[in-house]
Amino acid sequence: MTDDISEKDKKTWENFLSSNEPLSDKDKEYKSKTFIKSRSIDLHGYTLKNANKLIENFISTSYDEGINKLVVVTGKGIHSNNEKNPYVSKDLSILKYSIPEFIENNNDLMKKIIEIKDAKIEDGGQGAFYIYLKRKK
Repeated sequence: MTDDISEKDKKTWENFLSSNEPLSDKDKEYKSKTFIKSRSIDLHGYTLKNANKLIENFISTSYDEGINKLVVVTGKGIHSNNEKNPYVSKDLSILKYSIPEFIENNNDLMKKIIEIKDAKIEDGGQGAFYIYLKRKK
């Protein structure tokens, strides 16, 4: 290796020293990337009361553990026993609509949530939804 520095390298070095541009902090860029930590729960077969308790605990625990995406599978209600209850619409499943409504009406849970969104086909489609959680402070 030689100790001689080329004129091109000298110019590059001088330009670097005279420039006021900040250097990017690669460590900071790495830390700022969000890694998706996902968890899912299947509520098939649960009563509405039990499903509400379970989902409340599931969201709170996941939030405390730093999980940021939840997949909640409720099913489409095709096999539910709605037809036995004259006060429930035969066209609506119990959990599919009631669980998101329960979450949205619970202020403590909504403080932990960024967004509730319909799931993609591969995660359950119409029988599931996503909950995106905030970071715990």
